Amino acid sequence: LHHQKSSLQVVHKHGPCSPLHLDRAKTPPTHAETFFQDEGRVRYIQSRLANKSGSKADVKVTDVANLPAKDGRVVGSGNYIVTVGIGTPKKQLSLIFDTGSDITWTQCEPCLGYCYQQRDAKFDPSVSSTYSNVSCNSVQCISLLSATGYLPLCSLSTCVYRTQYGDSSFSTGFFAKERLTLTPLDVFDNFLFGCGQNNQGLFGGAAGLLGLGRDQLSLPSQTARKYNKIFSYCLPSSSSSIGFLTLGKCRRYGSNSVKFTPLSTSIQDSSFYGLDITGISVGGKRLSISASVFTTAGAIIDSGTVITRLPPDAYAALRSEFRQRMRRYRMGRELSILDTCYDFSKYKSVNIPKISFFFRGGVKLTIPLVGTLYVANVSQVCLAFAANSDASDIAIFGNTQQKTLQVIYDGAGGRVGFGTKGCY
Repeated sequence: LHHQKSSLQVVHKHGPCSPLHLDRAKTPPTHAETFFQDEGRVRYIQSRLANKSGSKADVKVTDVANLPAKDGRVVGSGNYIVTVGIGTPKKQLSLIFDTGSDITWTQCEPCLGYCYQQRDAKFDPSVSSTYSNVSCNSVQCISLLSATGYLPLCSLSTCVYRTQYGDSSFSTGFFAKERLTLTPLDVFDNFLFGCGQNNQGLFGGAAGLLGLGRDQLSLPSQTARKYNKIFSYCLPSSSSSIGFLTLGKCRRYGSNSVKFTPLSTSIQDSSFYGLDITGISVGGKRLSISASVFTTAGAIIDSGTVITRLPPDAYAALRSEFRQRMRRYRMGRELSILDTCYDFSKYKSVNIPKISFFFRGGVKLTIPLVGTLYVANVSQVCLAFAANSDASDIAIFGNTQQKTLQVIYDGAGGRVGFGTKGCY
């Protein structure tokens, strides 16, 4: 079966390739601001997972659409953006894509409440021939509760959605159906999305959000007939590089370089993709971390959390071994949540030990160097991992550690795969 392959790009919001430059004078967030926003997202995810359960469903056919991915640095500050078409005639909109949320939304005219500044012109449903509101008493309206965590509201028999993110950013507006164009060959009618009338927060010029979670209202679920809940992405190594977001299965998954681990059954929330971490190694040495350290909390993979969060005992073992192997280098100042930093200004070359994660099914994933260290500047280069405050808090495999990897989400197959050198 031949799958067509069409690509959507993924770029860094503050990089030269980004369409989101509202104003060249605007400075990107500082490292400290980035981590402050990241903490907000992490706390939100952890509180959601502390009290929720959900379900999942499957279909059989597959197909492909490909979008380039761009680093967005917004909503939890570490997100990536892609451009899709909404409406007829289609309007191109740059949206943050997020594996930790489900509902797709964009800011809509007439902005009855408030709209933040965005780079694209706002979507105007009155000029689209394919737009229709969803009614309050429809099944789709009721399904918003599991997708957003909030009961829908009603305005003159039109369904009203509400969704909020970890950094207190939020969107609320009309729940509607519209034509979604991913590529000229990949067009979906009656796509359910939010037409935002009151939107505030750290969306950084993006027109809204593309939900890639596991709930029935997410993009993978709504396009499951064509793509069978399969998508993959590669997050670029720097703000001047381009990655991709591909919906559907493409041939290169067949290569032996991709290793799959089953989605964790311990994560009951219907939005998140759970992983079972079984161990960590530093410089080829497996750390002695009791298996219960990882099973107590469980873990998810998230495209929107910047820095990987580990159970306190796992992080302590990782930090100790990493520091031991880096002891010939001069330590630098701590950077917010990152407590193991080095000053490399006096060295011509440095030798960094490789960090590998082990997942259920015998999968070993060696983290690329670009995902091991967070570089503020040459005199502040930090180990890009942090500890959770409590052993029971969910671990999160964040996007810094995913850079340049091809990460494949197979929702129907119940697994996540990792391939090396997906992009640069």
